[in-house]
Amino acid sequence: MRLLSVLLFALLSFSTAHADAPRTFVEAKKIAWKLYADHPVDFYCGCTYKGNRVDLDSCGYTPRKQLKRAQRLEWEHIVPAWTIGHQRRCWQEGGRKNCTANDPVFSRAEADLHNLVPAVGEVNGDRSNYGFGMLSQKPSQYGACPFVVDFKQRTAMPPDYTRGAIARIYLYMSDRYKLRLSRQDQRLYDIWNRQYPVSDWERWRNRNIACVQGNANPYVGEVDLRSCTKTLASN
Repeated sequence: MRLLSVLLFALLSFSTAHADAPRTFVEAKKIAWKLYADHPVDFYCGCTYKGNRVDLDSCGYTPRKQLKRAQRLEWEHIVPAWTIGHQRRCWQEGGRKNCTANDPVFSRAEADLHNLVPAVGEVNGDRSNYGFGMLSQKPSQYGACPFVVDFKQRTAMPPDYTRGAIARIYLYMSDRYKLRLSRQDQRLYDIWNRQYPVSDWERWRNRNIACVQGNANPYVGEVDLRSCTKTLASN
C-alpha cells in the first residue's frame, strides 16, 4: 500500500504547477486565512477564532504562560521549517532567510498549504520545532486543550483527533520534498495513518487546498481539479 502511494505521488508531484499556488510563506498565510474562513477552528485545541483573535473560552483553554500569544491565531508548520531546512545545504550557509531567498525547493515546502494549520499562538510557540510522539503525561498544561509538550524530551503529543492528519501530512511532505524520516518517526506515522482514518474535515481541506495549490495530498485522497470552479486565492 505504501509503495502504491509513493508511485501515485511520483506521477503527480511537481507536474501540478498552478497559477494560484503560493510561492512564499507570506503568500501562503494570506491564502490560508481565506481557506479556513468557513471553518475558523484551530487545529489542536478546537478553539474558534475571529480574525486573528482566539476565543479561549470556546475550548476551555488556559494559558500556560503567555496570555497575549495564546489569544493570537498563528499558522503552524506541521513539519517545522527547521526540520525541512536542516536537511538542505542552504540552512547551513545562512539559516532560514537564506533558504527562503535562495532555495526554490525550501520555499515551496515552506509555503505548502498542506503543511499549514491554524493554531493557538502559545501552542505553536511551545511546540517549536519538536517532533511528535507519545508521552506518559496527562494533558493539563493548557486547560481543556489536550495537547502536551515535554520540554526536556523536546517532544509534543498532539490530541488523538489530530494524529491521523499529522501522519498524512508528514508522509506527504516526506515524499514530495524528499525529506528523510527516522525509522521511529516512519513507524509512528504509518501507525497513526492506519489507526486514525481520514476525516470529513481532511477531505474538505484537501480539496480546497488542491483547488488553490494545484495538487492534493494523496494520503488523504485524489482531487479532480476540473471540479474546482474557482480558487480561494482569487476571492
